[in-house]
Amino acid sequence: MSDCVFCRIVAGTAPAHRVYEDDIVCAFLDIRPITRGHTLVIPKRHATDLSELDAETGADLFRVGHRIARAVQGPEFGADGANLLINDGKAAFQTVGHVHLHVLPRNHGDKFRFAAGLLLRRPHGPAQVAAALRAALASRSEPDTG
Repeated sequence: MSDCVFCRIVAGTAPAHRVYEDDIVCAFLDIRPITRGHTLVIPKRHATDLSELDAETGADLFRVGHRIARAVQGPEFGADGANLLINDGKAAFQTVGHVHLHVLPRNHGDKFRFAAGLLLRRPHGPAQVAAALRAALASRSEPDTG
């Protein structure tokens, strides 16, 4: 879909600070992050909302989101936890019509900073953050699935 910014990111015609990519999904930093390391995980194949997303691809989104959440909680990045969420549809505040999973790194006692980040949504040195997150992902093995 040429009018979808996320499809353009997948195609390489729109800029993004990518942190992970495989045949099914692509993960990149949010252009207006709430917290440092706020990452979006998207299916490469366009799906406007969850009704258009097959269950296997949805599982892949959460598999990668899980890896990113674990990576930002490691010593390389330093978060104490993470929120993983999908805003499904305009009524749920979905602003881009392409399914995307938000991975939001969190720290103990960050309620004020989180609220400020929600309002301000400012980048935090995206090239350096993306490099740190790629390094954190590379240093961790895949979770055991069986």
